Amino acid sequence: MTSLSLFPLLYCLIVLQVCFSSQLEDNKIPPSLCTGHPGTPGSPGIHGSPGQPGRDGRDGRDAAPGEKGQKGDRGDTGETGVRGLTGDKGYPGEKGDRGQPGECAVAPKSAFSVKLSQSHTFPLNVGDAVLFDTIILNEQGDYNTATGRFTCKVPGVYYFAVHATVYRASLQFDLMKNGHAVASYFQFYGNWPKPASLSGGSLLHLIPGDQVWVQIALSEYNGFYSSTKTDSIFTGFLVYSDWKNSAVFA
Repeated sequence: MTSLSLFPLLYCLIVLQVCFSSQLEDNKIPPSLCTGHPGTPGSPGIHGSPGQPGRDGRDGRDAAPGEKGQKGDRGDTGETGVRGLTGDKGYPGEKGDRGQPGECAVAPKSAFSVKLSQSHTFPLNVGDAVLFDTIILNEQGDYNTATGRFTCKVPGVYYFAVHATVYRASLQFDLMKNGHAVASYFQFYGNWPKPASLSGGSLLHLIPGDQVWVQIALSEYNGFYSSTKTDSIFTGFLVYSDWKNSAVFA
C-alpha cells in the first residue's frame, strides 16, 4: 500500500478523534459509548463567600397623610428646675406719654380775728361767752359771731390771743376750751382817767369739733371796752396740722 492511499484513512481518524475529544471535554459522552451505572451523589459543597452589597433601591412613593390621632393624657408635672442665672440688663424702654395734670395740694388753713363793736352790751352772767361781733378776718368761717365761739375743723395746734381794753371796771376773763378754762387773765381798774389794757394768749391742741371762746370769770369784773380809738380783739389761727396723709399737711 502506498503513502498516497493511506492519506484519506489518516484524515478520517483525525476527524473522529477531534469529535470524540470535544464530547469528552463537555461530559457529553454518548450513551452508546458508556453504559455504566450512575455514580453516588457527591458531598455538599462548602458555602460560598458573601456577595457584594446590592445597590440602593429607589425611594418609595409618599403615602397619603394618616388621620390625626387622639390627644394623649396630660403628663405629670415635672420637678422644678434649677434657678437660672441672672440675665443681662435690658435696654431702657421708650419714654412714656405725659400724664394728665394732677390736682394741686393745698395746705389747710384756719384763721380769724374779731373785735367788739362800740355799741356792744357785755354779758354780766358768769359762763357767758363774750360776743366779739365785728369780723376783721374769718375766711374759713370757723368763728361764729352769734355764739362767740370758734369751732375746729382742721386738727392741729392753734394759737389764740386776746387783747382787751379795760375801762370803767376791772376785768377778769378765761380762755375756754370745751367748757374748761385753759388760761385766766385779770386787770384791776382803779378809776384812772384813761383806759388800761390786758393781753394774753395760749397754744392749744384741737381736734375737729373742739370749741374755743372767751368767757367772763366774774360778773362784776366785766370791764371790756371798745371805742374809735381803742379795741378789744379776739384772734386765733392754725400753727400746724396733724393730718399725716400728705407731706403738705404735715
